Amino acid sequence: MRYPLITVLTFGAIAFGVTACGGDNGTTPSADAGGALSGAIAVDGSSTVFPFAQAAAEGFQGENPDVRITVGESGTGGGFEKFCAGETDVTDASRPIDEKEEVPVCNKNDVEYTKIQVANDGISIVSNPKLKIGCLTTGQLKALWNKDSKVSDYSDLGDGIAGGKVSLFGPGTDSGTFDFFTETINGHKGDTRKDFQPSEDDNVLVQGVEGDETGLGYFGFSYYEDNADRLNLIEVDGGDGCVAPSRATIQDGSYKPLSRPLFMYVSNKALAGKPQVKGFVHYVVANAVEAAQTAQIVPLTDKQLTAAKAVLPAA
Repeated sequence: MRYPLITVLTFGAIAFGVTACGGDNGTTPSADAGGALSGAIAVDGSSTVFPFAQAAAEGFQGENPDVRITVGESGTGGGFEKFCAGETDVTDASRPIDEKEEVPVCNKNDVEYTKIQVANDGISIVSNPKLKIGCLTTGQLKALWNKDSKVSDYSDLGDGIAGGKVSLFGPGTDSGTFDFFTETINGHKGDTRKDFQPSEDDNVLVQGVEGDETGLGYFGFSYYEDNADRLNLIEVDGGDGCVAPSRATIQDGSYKPLSRPLFMYVSNKALAGKPQVKGFVHYVVANAVEAAQTAQIVPLTDKQLTAAKAVLPAA
């Protein structure tokens, strides 16, 4: 089986997008006499990467007002579906592309791509502030979330765990966060109990946990940061004691096993044939730290950022 040509770029927090949703690739781009870019960039995918995408788009379009950027939020799986069909230029992803299911579709449609690690993230486990749970082991998380779970009250997880009727919120099945969590915690991608309230929109999950006195859920760290005053953060014991997610513990990997890289996949055809896409990639790398701060995403390390700059295609 032929696999698409993959160029791997690694760099700090990247974001783009202005309008929510869309798949309009627009007309063939051009540069005017002054060097300004025009044309369209279509982005879709991960809800975790979505706010990062929006942050950089504002800066990029400030310098290139004739570029039209649309950003969708269909989840990592939904984003890859559109990307491999050739409908988008860039897809955001909170997990790598699936080599068994998604890569063959890209192959079939002659979609070759550049894989870009844009940042780091940690999946936050949160509860309603009235549900006083301080720390859960990975074993307890599996007992709570796996498809064969019999846990109906949090006290079933063991001594010292606050009681309350289980009420769970989590990403939908198109989410890369769902894929990563279920595989990392439960052992198999897609292995989950069915009686939870899913959404591809992390803001909906935040509202669900906040509005339910025994609510508990998981989503990307940036969404916890945005809502820290409304949620209780639960530490995770991956075998070396309880650790809370933070920028430091996510970057150094001590928040395990729920730290992860975030990606963007860029169409090689778009990189070669659309100056606005190539220009955008250079813009986000040059402004990676600022984009990370604006979007509250955990940036890559200096070493990762230096490596990214070294492998970018020539401007």
